[in-house]
Amino acid sequence: MLKDCTLEKSGCPEPVTMRVLLSVLYPVLSLTIFGLYPSMTIGPKEGWQVYSSAQDADGRCVCTVVAPEQSLCSRDAKSRQLRQLLEKVQNMSQSIEVLNLRTQRDFQYVMKMENQMKGLRTKFRQIEDDRKSIIARNFQELKDKMDELKPLIPVLEQYKMDAALISQFKEEIRNLSAVLTGIQEEVGAFDYDELYQRVLRLDSRLRSCMGKLTCGKLMKITGPVTIKTSGTRFGAWMTDPLASTRNNRVWYMDSYTNSKIVREYKTMDDFVAGVVSRTYNLPFKWEGTNHIVYNGSLYYNKYQSNIIVKYSFETGSVLAQRALEFAGFHNMYPYTWGGFSDIDIMADELGMWAVYATNQNAGNVVISQIDPDTLQVTKTWNTEYSKRNAGESFMICGTLYITNSHLSGAKVYYAYSTKTSSYEYIDIPFHNQYFHISMLDYNARERALYAWNNGHQWTMVSLIATRTFLIRGSG
Repeated sequence: MLKDCTLEKSGCPEPVTMRVLLSVLYPVLSLTIFGLYPSMTIGPKEGWQVYSSAQDADGRCVCTVVAPEQSLCSRDAKSRQLRQLLEKVQNMSQSIEVLNLRTQRDFQYVMKMENQMKGLRTKFRQIEDDRKSIIARNFQELKDKMDELKPLIPVLEQYKMDAALISQFKEEIRNLSAVLTGIQEEVGAFDYDELYQRVLRLDSRLRSCMGKLTCGKLMKITGPVTIKTSGTRFGAWMTDPLASTRNNRVWYMDSYTNSKIVREYKTMDDFVAGVVSRTYNLPFKWEGTNHIVYNGSLYYNKYQSNIIVKYSFETGSVLAQRALEFAGFHNMYPYTWGGFSDIDIMADELGMWAVYATNQNAGNVVISQIDPDTLQVTKTWNTEYSKRNAGESFMICGTLYITNSHLSGAKVYYAYSTKTSSYEYIDIPFHNQYFHISMLDYNARERALYAWNNGHQWTMVSLIATRTFLIRGSG
């Protein structure tokens, strides 16, 4: 674009002089603009150029120049570029601020980790310094733990016995299966009563095997729980340990001598309410209070003799009777309370037992295992505990437990194991609530002790250690 310009001073420079002037100013303009706008430069071809100059008639200078492109003279374009540059600067400032915040946060985290590392170093030094005391304390803790585990040693020994017992139990099952198969094949050769008795005997053997698997050692006695108050000061009451869980009949025999009447109650509730379901008149009077009902039959000591009688409630007849050889009777060797309690018939998980004394054993306790069908003695153990000094006794898992008194302050004082033929003195107290125990028997089905105490019928719960836990009997 051509444009005329008028110069105020006298004389007009030559075009060459104007070009020289622009060439001198260009680096300054170029540097200044480049400093403000790094992305924009103005070259020589983009500046003002003078092509000719002359004076008019009035002496004024008239020059011809070429103006730069219109876009370079635009204020809007420069303003936009300036805004863009400012935005970039602001973005850079914000990025620097974010980076600064992150740096501060990371610095704080590093400081925290440094403090934690210092704390760990301090703890490690403290552990190293106190190592001996820590080892001593840990050793004591281990020793205390070992002391706690010592009572489990007999339980672990019981495991060995149980392993052999399980093997024996499997053999018994095989034998029972073979016998049942034989009975099934020969069923036509037997009458009903004989077959029924064989089934009862097989059931008894099976229950005996099952009882052996849950045997253990008496640990504690809790209670008592009074069930009822009735009768004279002395007597006996019991349930059948071999009866099914649906059969809860109770039998009641008041007094210790000169009686033959047995009362039966269908349930424990009927017993408490006094609702008698049936009365039995025995063929012989009994002596003492140590009778049992076992697998549907009553076993008791015949009056003024050492004879054991087996009486069937089902048939109402005597199935067997047999004398205990040399056994004292009729207050020859009773418990401390007297009452013709010379012969104590009892049962546990391992079967039926008779506890008594003989002259041959100097009046000390004799334990005999009894065949419940024939009443024959299968094995006998002689102890060194005086029968007359015993308060009452009972069998649990083949061990005879003897109390030291029938009066106040009673406790289980002595235990004789038929498995090892050895004894030990123990201390298991129990509450003698009514101060005169005349009957104390163990029921293996319920894991409970039945007692007649001064005209009160009550039960106590026996806690028996079997393997690594306690089994609680029902009360």
